[in-house]
Parts: sequence; structure tokens; C-alpha cells
Amino acid sequence: MNLASPFSISIVIITILAFLGLPIGLAMLAGSTLYLFLVGADMGIVAEQFLNGMYSNYVILAVPLFILAAEFMNVGSMTERLLTFCNVLVGRFRGGLAQVNIVQSIIFAGMSGSAIADAAGSGRMMQNMMTREGRYTPSYAAALTAVTSVIGPIIPPSIPMIIYALVSDASIGYLFLAGMVPGLMMAGLQMMQVAITARRKNFPVEDPVPMREIPRITIRAFPALMMPVVLLGCIYTGITTPTEAAAIAAAYALVISVLLYRSITLKDFYGSLYTSAKSSASIGMLIAGALVFNYVVTIENIPDSLRVMLTSMDLSPIGFLVLVNIILLLLGCVLEGTAILLIIVPVFIPTAQALGIDLVHFGVVVVVNIMLGLVTPPYGLLLFIMTNISGSPVRDIIRDALPFLFWMVLSLVIITFVPDSVLWLPRLLGYQG
Repeated sequence: MNLASPFSISIVIITILAFLGLPIGLAMLAGSTLYLFLVGADMGIVAEQFLNGMYSNYVILAVPLFILAAEFMNVGSMTERLLTFCNVLVGRFRGGLAQVNIVQSIIFAGMSGSAIADAAGSGRMMQNMMTREGRYTPSYAAALTAVTSVIGPIIPPSIPMIIYALVSDASIGYLFLAGMVPGLMMAGLQMMQVAITARRKNFPVEDPVPMREIPRITIRAFPALMMPVVLLGCIYTGITTPTEAAAIAAAYALVISVLLYRSITLKDFYGSLYTSAKSSASIGMLIAGALVFNYVVTIENIPDSLRVMLTSMDLSPIGFLVLVNIILLLLGCVLEGTAILLIIVPVFIPTAQALGIDLVHFGVVVVVNIMLGLVTPPYGLLLFIMTNISGSPVRDIIRDALPFLFWMVLSLVIITFVPDSVLWLPRLLGYQG
């Protein structure tokens, strides 16, 4: 690459601006605009790509709606009731609260679609519950909350899968189905690790919930438990699109919290809208910047050049997937996941198609890689979020997270080398890939 070329200069500008703290979406807009100026292109292309990309992709609307649904759950009492229900299921075992942390992540996975929303919402409550009266160390509770939060975007619904569908044209419905088995497998391995550690460190056993209380707790949690059933039922029966289902999820969470649980005030409602709007605007700017930058990448013919280069290496489909895993795991240590999905992954898709790799399988492999990036040092966004919540040094959280990372990488290896572990459920429900 010519270091004085317009594309090289734009990459340098994007890198410098991001390093100085400018949001990556704005940095990409600035670098892409500079590129168009240097090559003498019409500067209106920036607005054209920005507007056409944002307004022609109906699926993007699902992102703010899922964020809003998670906010309504967190400010209402849905989260608290679900945690109490999870305690009924697994709280009586040794290390029961740690197991509750994993089970609640499985349940909340069917509601928010965001690892960060899970960590900041139910994860914050789990941190307080686990460290109360010295049951668990703050660093262990924080590490467990971080690694369990990544289950959320793997089990449907999933905001990263929605963004992957945007750049790949893969079916969102089948992507959601494909994430079910890998997500449950990862959760099962995490529960096994907790059981091993609980015996070795003699974790506390919680007081069992009296049998007479179980029906009452279940009834209190039942409307909240029905949310993923309503959401996924709307999608897979064909009643709604995933975007419409996201709107139904947000409306359902609001109606249940206001009319049935009576736990959201007008102030809470406004706060949820405000927080969701900020998060959605941040993601929207990132998507907009990536759309313009991807236009620049296309002009430079980089996807085709990379496809030719990789094809010349005579890689098998498995060899290509291994290479992608290595690249994405390394990038996940230093880059934010959405940026990887929008900038890096589109470059790999033509090669994946040329090698005959199923795009639904490839999407799940990509999303799992990006979720692992949230809990791998040095960037590990979830690690820093849990550091702020718990007050524990990040090095202690990393130490306690390492055993879980081993099993999560093993899950990635399985879904990479055994495509049927990903595609079995979609094929069972009509997928032809």
C-alpha cells in the first residue's frame, strides 16, 4: 500500500482521531470525507451513503427498540422478579448464586439482545447479591457477570446479529435460531466451571426456597418470563418481522411494568427514553460512519483484492474460518465489536461465499468471536464496565475470568469445526442452507 495514497492518509486520520478519543463513527466520517476530497469525488456522496444506508435498511430500527425494551425491564421490577425465579431454580446448590447469575443471563438473553445492557442492568443486581455479606469476592462476582453477559447476544434476539444481517443480507430469523444451541452450550460449560470452582473453594449454599413459596414466585415472574415467548413466537410464526417484534417487545415490557407490576413512574419512563436515545444515537453514528467508510473500501476494491489474495492461498473453508477466528480474536482485544462487524467483517464475506461457507454459520462464528472480545484484555469493554460497578481492579477480574474464557474458546472451536451444531435447529425449521 502506497503510504501517500488517499486511502492510506484516510486510515491514518481515522486512527489518530480514534486514538485522541473521538468516537469511532465520527472518526470514520472524517477520514472518509477526507478521502473523497483527495480523490476529487463529489462530497455529497457522504450524505448520500449516510441517508440511503440508514433509511433503506428497515432492520436497523430493531436496534433502538431492543435497547428500549431492556431499559423498561431494568427500571421496572421485571428484572428483580426474574432473578428471584432463577434463585428458585438453582439457588439451592453449592455456589447457587453464581449459578443464578448464569441462568438469569440465559433468560435475559431472550429479551434485550445486548451484552452491555445485561451487564449494566441485571448484572449490577447480581453483583450486589453475590457480594452481600461476603458470600463471594467482588472480583469473582464481576468476572462471572462479565462472562455470562456475553451469552445475551448469542441467544436470540441479538443486536450484533441484526448488524451482521445488515452487512451480509443473511436471514435474521435463521441467524437467531442458529445462535440458540451455541449460546446454551456456552452457558452449560460456564455452569460446569462454577460447579468445579464451588467444590474447590467451598462456595456458600443459599437457603432453599420453601416449596410453598415456589408457586407464588413463579406466578409473579410469569408475565416477565412470557416476554421471550411473545417475541420469538411473533418472529417464527411469521406474524411479524424481527423489527416489528422488537417494537412489540418494548411495548410488552412497558405495559407489564406499568399496568401489571405498577413499577414505572413518569420519571422512570422519561429516563428510559433518554438513556435509550443516547445509546441508539451512539450506535447510529457508528453505523453511519461505517456505511460511508465501506463505500470508500469498495471504491478501493479491497474486498475483491482480499478475496483474490485468500483464494490464491488455496485455503480450505475450515482453514479460512480458523484464520478469521484468529484475526477477529486479536482485533477484539483492541477494537469495539460493532466497529469490527461494520468495517472488518464485510471484507471477509465475499471470500466466505466463494469458499461455499454458509453465511448463517459464518455469522454465528463472527458474533461469538466479537462477544469473546468483550471479555478479553486489554480492551474488554465488559471488563471495564464491571470494574466500575464492582470497584475491583481489572487485573483481578481478568484472573477470575480466565477459567471461563477457556470454555468459551472451546465453544468457539466446536461451532467452527462442527457447522451442524449451529445449523441443526435452523434446518429443522426449514432453512435450506
